[in-house]
Amino acid sequence: MDLRELSDEVEAVSAHYAERHGIDRTDEWFVLKLGEEVGELTQAFLARSGQARRKGRTDDEMEQGFRDEVADVLAQVLLVARHFDVPLDDAVRDKWSKWHPDRMATGT
Repeated sequence: MDLRELSDEVEAVSAHYAERHGIDRTDEWFVLKLGEEVGELTQAFLARSGQARRKGRTDDEMEQGFRDEVADVLAQVLLVARHFDVPLDDAVRDKWSKWHPDRMATGT
């Protein structure tokens, strides 16, 4: 699945969820929801690395929780980019590709 297909799928799930629960997906909602998910990822990382309480979870549950939160953050980034018409492929390429070691060595 490519980035656009993944974005389409995530959008369908998010829109359906918002409709079922009466959520108004405003500009603020998209950005604040991303912040919430990053916070949950941070909590999952801290628990997984032994820096926070395990809350009775097994190692496998901790790992799955971390993976789930990584997925939530990625999904929310896709939603934010889509909502604000940010072409992710181009944006990442523009921001990151110039720092690729092969390009830095040649100065291009």
